[in-house]
Amino acid sequence: MEINREEAWELLNKYNKEKFHLQHALTLEAVMRYFAENLGYKDQAEYWATVGLLHDIDFEMYPEEHCKRAPELLAGFDADFIHAVCSHAYGSCSDVEPTLEMEKVLFAVDELTGLIWAGALMRPSKSIQDMELKSVKKKYKDKHFAAGCSREVIAKGAEMLGWDLDKLLGETLEAMRASEMEINEKMAQLA
Repeated sequence: MEINREEAWELLNKYNKEKFHLQHALTLEAVMRYFAENLGYKDQAEYWATVGLLHDIDFEMYPEEHCKRAPELLAGFDADFIHAVCSHAYGSCSDVEPTLEMEKVLFAVDELTGLIWAGALMRPSKSIQDMELKSVKKKYKDKHFAAGCSREVIAKGAEMLGWDLDKLLGETLEAMRASEMEINEKMAQLA
């Protein structure tokens, strides 16, 4: 099933109302597009972005069945798209293993974007723009900070990609920095 950006956003909003979840979806959309463009998949950037946007489609309404309800909510999408969406929670609530580079990126950055946003909110600027990699690393090492963001998943994601942790942290920070203003504008329109 081909779906344009507006249709994907409408589908997401059908099952997600909380601003936190919508902001997370927008963040993953932008981060996935960034990685597609920077890893040599520019021609697939919108596909990667749509997977990022819809990756948590079932989480808000069905948290206990996360990734198990996604296939029915994504009825009409091809099996590869559904596989990619469900693979982001591999090992926690999904047994769908990330196999493609895109799926491994999604797996790696899902938790990490939450940790970086939490770190930004602690800053006087409340922004990622002035955040440095050393700050992200410090927050990552503090197991009590953003405790819901699994360091084990982030580290496993870096390993799946064959990257060292600094590369994953730094590249994700750059991806989020590049899209922060656009996401803030979109969130302001929802107010």
